[in-house]
Amino acid sequence: MSDYMQDTGYLLKNLMEHMTDNIYFKDRESRFIMVNKAFGEWTGYRPEDVVGKTDFDLFASVHAQQAFDDEQRIIATGQPIIGVEEKETWEDGRITWVSSTKLPLKNAQGEIIGTFGISRDITDHKEAELRAAYYAEQIRRIKDEMEEDVRMAGELQKTFFPRTYPTYPPGVPEAESAFGFYHYYSASGGVSGDFCTVQQLSETRVGIFLCDVMGHGVRAALVTALICALVEETVLLEEDPGAFLSRMNTQLLPILRQEDVFLYATACYMVLDMDTGRLQFANAGHPLPLLFRESENRAEWLMDDPAQRGPALAIIEGIEYQTFERAIAVGDSVVMYTDGLYEVVGTDDEELGEERLLDAASSQVGKRLVDAFPGLIEKVREFSADGTFDDDICLAGFRRRA
Repeated sequence: MSDYMQDTGYLLKNLMEHMTDNIYFKDRESRFIMVNKAFGEWTGYRPEDVVGKTDFDLFASVHAQQAFDDEQRIIATGQPIIGVEEKETWEDGRITWVSSTKLPLKNAQGEIIGTFGISRDITDHKEAELRAAYYAEQIRRIKDEMEEDVRMAGELQKTFFPRTYPTYPPGVPEAESAFGFYHYYSASGGVSGDFCTVQQLSETRVGIFLCDVMGHGVRAALVTALICALVEETVLLEEDPGAFLSRMNTQLLPILRQEDVFLYATACYMVLDMDTGRLQFANAGHPLPLLFRESENRAEWLMDDPAQRGPALAIIEGIEYQTFERAIAVGDSVVMYTDGLYEVVGTDDEELGEERLLDAASSQVGKRLVDAFPGLIEKVREFSADGTFDDDICLAGFRRRA
């Protein structure tokens, strides 16, 4: 065996001088009896000046007491402490962190005469960890606040939708009305870009408006709030559906046409005369409304030619929308809807589409809308590959009962 391998003092000297981690030996009263060069640099003392001191001479009492208790427990039980993180609070208020391993110090007879340990400075790592935890908590708090704001916005948005429906003759109970109105709304997220309203225009006339703002989420929801306010104003100014949509387009276009934003909304507006059953309507790029014809037990498009649809709102300046007219027979229903109803994808990766939607609608002819809407939605859900809707859904319409 070589000489240096037999000289344990030489090995210990090299370890104590060159080890960058802090090494220390203590007696049974937790007084330092030997420390390495790195420990002296860590504490600001020469190694020989640390001998005889305790942690209470170097650190604030809160850390010194914890270290003392740990070491006395090691002495009493013989059980080491492995890789514990220690927060060192210095007398000047400075805080550092170390990862420490402490073990019982034994003499040649195996008796515990103190402790020894090694501590590695992890201050930078720990501060980064604490900063990350702080920022994570801040992000979580902000996220929770945003989710709560969206939840409240969603609840507020629901108040935009009809709470009661017109009746005819005026004043009769809803169950006895010659026309039954109904709507259905389901947001894919907390808030939605879909909106509808059913408004009494006179004792005999009712306005039904449905729109779908491009996109999802808060931005689309903000536009629906704007549209809701504009509808309330515009129904008082324009009786003709085409003129109504033209005015809406004029008002929305300068608001939604921004240099860095492209937004638009599809919409359909109907005015129903409940005394005669005459329905006037205009379309701004919206899906074709459905007509449920009870006498023929089938569903068809309310508009004869899809090309009769005008462009969506806020796209073309100065557009004049055309008004169409149709007589609604007793037993017939008219249903408007947003494109989320038919843009579901089936197991073959094909979209349901408007023609399949028309076929599905035929099975709901003759039903009350309160039953027809859920029935139609269920038919679409059966087609969907995962049984869900990725987009917002809104339906609104009426049925002529007498």
